[in-house]
Amino acid sequence: MHATFPRGLALVAAGLLPLMGCQKPAEQPQAPAATVEPEFEDYMLVFFEALPKQFDSEKNPITAEKVALGQMLYHDTRLSKNHDVSCNSCHGLDKFGVDNEKTSPGHKGQRGGRNSPTVYNSAPYVAQFWDGRSPDLEDQAKGPILNPIEMAMPSEEAVVNVLKSIPGYAPLFAKAFPDDKDPITYDNLAKAIGAFERRLVTPSKFDKFIAGDKTALNEAEKKGLAKFASLGCTTCHNGPAIGGSSFQRIGQVIAYDDKEDLGRFEVTKATADKQVFKVPSLRNIEKTGPYFHNGRWATLEETVKTMAKHQLGKELGDDEIASVITFLKTLTGELPKDLIAKPELPASGPDTPKPDPT
Repeated sequence: MHATFPRGLALVAAGLLPLMGCQKPAEQPQAPAATVEPEFEDYMLVFFEALPKQFDSEKNPITAEKVALGQMLYHDTRLSKNHDVSCNSCHGLDKFGVDNEKTSPGHKGQRGGRNSPTVYNSAPYVAQFWDGRSPDLEDQAKGPILNPIEMAMPSEEAVVNVLKSIPGYAPLFAKAFPDDKDPITYDNLAKAIGAFERRLVTPSKFDKFIAGDKTALNEAEKKGLAKFASLGCTTCHNGPAIGGSSFQRIGQVIAYDDKEDLGRFEVTKATADKQVFKVPSLRNIEKTGPYFHNGRWATLEETVKTMAKHQLGKELGDDEIASVITFLKTLTGELPKDLIAKPELPASGPDTPKPDPT
């Protein structure tokens, strides 16, 4: 089993079936049964959790010093070989954590095969990257810097040398990691970025609704939530991030025609993991297109229709799709303004490596 379900799911599973109109006696001619549109009921909220102020970690406790350092490192292009790519290049904090491109340009304009997912609200995921190859944000932060297509640094040692060549980073690392004799390490770079990203939380009107403010959503938005739940979308899209808690195959019910990317199979080599990907978060989904692991779908309408068909085996009408999207838009949150701006970065030193476009 790939899916991870929230507590209480079994208790409310029966509530996910569409409500059908009453039938006339079997011996009489029958008109097609009319579907009764579901109404919001409180049990539907059992699938969701409100966002916390930050996603704490026992392994990497969040401190103001780590967050400040992580914010600088997140924006510092000197962590790339040609000094032209940073974490923020592909995960723009002023763009809801994405760049709105199918795939992102990296070193020498190269593009990988997968869409850059949002960094907001990503800490509670079951794993990081579309294929789940990293267990947490701290491990994930190490990957792109060394990826030859992305930031293209040749080694961890080369990154540490760059950081040590920038005089202003030494006191910042010392404050963030006061117990370390040699605080400028690749692991500590990742911890600082991870601590910063654990603060990237975007609460929305839906969180107010979960917390008990029943006026936070209007009637159309509540109907959209009821449609979302009754269709069965909450089986995969649940928890605080409304996604990210499980792995699923694209084409679970009806085969999906795009099988070029083998997904999690590339990590596990298990045949059952072909075309299996981590379920994406639906937080801020109206702002984070294009959609799917390869950015195939440009609009939410196309995406909802495709997901309903291939994951649920259901053909949705335009009104149903519009209703679901009305709910999805309530997940657009408030960006943390104090964390978005690029901070002033320490000046390079005389020994800081120059940009290398090769």
